[in-house]
Amino acid sequence: MSAQSAAASTTPDHYDVVVVGAGFAGMYMLHRLRGLGFTARVYEQGSGVGGTWYWNRYPGARCDVESMQYSYSFSEELQQQWTWTERYAPQPEILQYANHVADRFDLRRDIQFDTRVARAVFDERGNIWSVTTSDGKTVTARFVVLATGCLSNARKPDIKGLDRFTGKIYHTGHWPHEPVDFTGQRVGVIGTGSSGIQSVPVIAEQARHVTVFQRTAQFSIPARNAELTDEERNWFRANYPEVRRFAREEAKNGIYTEIPDRGALDDGDNERRAKFEARWQRGGLTFMSAYNNLALDKAANDTAANFVRGKIAEIVKDSATAKLLTPISYPIGTKRICIDTDYFATFNRPNVTLVDIKTNPIEEITETAVRSGGEDYELDALVLATGFDAMTGSVAKIDISGRGGQTLNQKWAEGPRTYLGLMTSGFPNLFVITGPGSPSVLSNMIVSIEQHVDWISDCLAYMRANALEMMEAERAAEDKWVAHVNEVASATLYPQADSWYMGANIPGKPRIFMPYIGGVGPYRQICNEVAAKGYEGFVMAGAEQKRKVAMS
Repeated sequence: MSAQSAAASTTPDHYDVVVVGAGFAGMYMLHRLRGLGFTARVYEQGSGVGGTWYWNRYPGARCDVESMQYSYSFSEELQQQWTWTERYAPQPEILQYANHVADRFDLRRDIQFDTRVARAVFDERGNIWSVTTSDGKTVTARFVVLATGCLSNARKPDIKGLDRFTGKIYHTGHWPHEPVDFTGQRVGVIGTGSSGIQSVPVIAEQARHVTVFQRTAQFSIPARNAELTDEERNWFRANYPEVRRFAREEAKNGIYTEIPDRGALDDGDNERRAKFEARWQRGGLTFMSAYNNLALDKAANDTAANFVRGKIAEIVKDSATAKLLTPISYPIGTKRICIDTDYFATFNRPNVTLVDIKTNPIEEITETAVRSGGEDYELDALVLATGFDAMTGSVAKIDISGRGGQTLNQKWAEGPRTYLGLMTSGFPNLFVITGPGSPSVLSNMIVSIEQHVDWISDCLAYMRANALEMMEAERAAEDKWVAHVNEVASATLYPQADSWYMGANIPGKPRIFMPYIGGVGPYRQICNEVAAKGYEGFVMAGAEQKRKVAMS
């Protein structure tokens, strides 16, 4: 082999863009990049597409946004031709949809599965990222886009003796890909967030006995899931232009629903109760849209919280259990509202026990039991519904080095800092989709994903058209944005809850309200204005400017 060909064989592959993650964000990002003529490589740690919906296969897993809205809008043919079967799509159907999209747009040829991005290092001289994957290979790219997902880094709790347990252990966020049969088993479920609330009723129908270990009671609204009728599907298909416009521009959370014209205290008791009852019977996340001040005014919020507390007392027959299941320590909606199918009613079953681990914390796990309050609860299987290191956890797993060798984990040690949730200063040409500081988890994720992907795509096209090689968030713009995100959050009731929005579910994680609560519509307008002003708050440079900087 000649010296020249040997050198060529060791030169790493180069792409315009490396995308990390092949969930809904990564797939659409790849589709847009291809349409613009950029070369791209997507790395996905799973064996297939779908992201959150690839990993979360636990019993009862469903989306909490209605399926006709939790879907891509970028392809008119796709949204007209795909047929959702239920009001709230179950996980297998959402995964089927993700696979259909990957096949329909021939995305897999640019995705490398079973590959984790371990490291990304920015070379300041060349304005190039070196990206090293778990198989030891390194590629280079002008840009890196983190499509790592907000709820994709399953959190294993630090409980003494967990590794000692001789029965089967399952995590809702890392569920086996083959069916799990709990028939005849004594099953313990630790955690009562969304995944616990969805899985407990299904597991209880199978298992001999279910013991639910609850630290914090949750507000949950019935899903009222049902099969979609042709009439319902056709209404959405006919009205998609307006539904999508409304979700992007007017709906605070990216979900099409009627906007309330008054606060909760503007109605009398009977009228207010009737409105809450109508929302309860209809089911779903829009319960919190009954009035326009439930997230802002504690007295208004109390009316909604007390309504749901009353419902729990009605449904759960044992008064002591009902009391434990009733949330009292935070305003309703300040943790993401759960939606359920027969969750509270499940505690009326003779084979279900609730254990309060706030009063009696789990001391340890033995070979065969969970010990709480000095009592051993004998189990054959243990389900960890302990959630995720949300929003930043998947990013933190990658060793990312920017200017001057500073790592992203060092920079974010006191909490994540971004400009618009899209970039962070000191890390040029690194984009984050639905990152902290954007509406993200407070919204219909697909609405927010499409907005970010479109913004990033337009930005890359603008840079190419203007011979620009480098883009970075200005520190001053970032500081101003972080202050704005905090200011908007502090005007609401949200920071009153120890939620994963605040990072409160991860020991030692700084308490900062991570998503932007100002609403999907106003946020989109801000992003569009920044772009219209030549990407105000970002520094951009081309090869010429870079050479001048190097010579000065």
